[in-house]
Amino acid sequence: MNIVIISDAWYPQVNGVVRTITRTVEELTRLGHKVEVIGPDRFRTIACPTYPEIRLSLFPSRKLQTLIEAANPDAVHISTEGPLGLAARRWCLKNKFPFTTTFHTQFPEYVWLRTRIPLALSYRMMRWFHGPAVVTMVATQTLHERLSHWGFRNLGMWSRGVNTELFRPRDKAFVKTTRPLFTYMGRVAVEKNIEAFLKLDLPGTKCVVGGGPDLEALRKKYPTVMFTGPKEDDELAQHVAAADVFVFPSRTDTFGLVVIEALACGVPVAAFPVQGPIDIIENGVTGQLDEDLRQAAIKALDVNPQRCREEALKYTWDACTRQFISHLERAHPTTAAAAALPS
Repeated sequence: MNIVIISDAWYPQVNGVVRTITRTVEELTRLGHKVEVIGPDRFRTIACPTYPEIRLSLFPSRKLQTLIEAANPDAVHISTEGPLGLAARRWCLKNKFPFTTTFHTQFPEYVWLRTRIPLALSYRMMRWFHGPAVVTMVATQTLHERLSHWGFRNLGMWSRGVNTELFRPRDKAFVKTTRPLFTYMGRVAVEKNIEAFLKLDLPGTKCVVGGGPDLEALRKKYPTVMFTGPKEDDELAQHVAAADVFVFPSRTDTFGLVVIEALACGVPVAAFPVQGPIDIIENGVTGQLDEDLRQAAIKALDVNPQRCREEALKYTWDACTRQFISHLERAHPTTAAAAALPS
């Protein structure tokens, strides 16, 4: 298939959505599909208010139409609900072109945290956006149930994978500090609930790996915490693998790709018992889930790293990419049937 993926989250951003799309494109290409990603890098952009790392495309409709039609797609997947996602949705509806979407991010909760706009209003907008899609893909059963509660009816499962060659057990001496080392890795922003981790009275060292709009303010507020700033690729993986416990304080992530990346490094996870962690962590076996995050972090020190690694090996990009393809085929059954015919 010729597949076009439209995403407002794309390079140079570094986050779970970008990593998911990047690896999915690699797997789709390996399986013989042709894939084009259309992101903000092709358009004039402005910085997102309160979040300058995110670039918002300005008036993208006409150019996006040209790019989509030049790609001659068999399938269109809309990954985000931003300006590009809205323009792509409009093009698909105008041309009666079936499309799929992903619910990557709990924007209603993020918007509420920043503006106090009621969840019901934001979820109404999300239903409007995703409603015409043949399938809206979600990463966990808990999110499936949550969105069903909010009135979504076109949901399909699309799990996540982990690069177990990059994220693997490594020498913990890479980070020279007082042990135990409790690490968070990800975007440094209010919606990640990072201060729930930073406020904890823990032995050893607390470390935050990543960048974001709240990085400098938190650096000043918590001078005893190690803040590394943004890291990528092998250096990022080394920082994660050096931890004794990975602390994941978010209450709003739809999955938490960083959770399985930590597990792949043989690092147990401490988290709240909420959507994402409860779908991944086996309590007491690969980590600890507790409303008392300090208790979870301390108890996680006793978890067997080998069991963490074994659990992560179940999350293959091949399997979740085949899930992704199956949803595209639901949207375009004639294309799928043609692709299955012998040449």
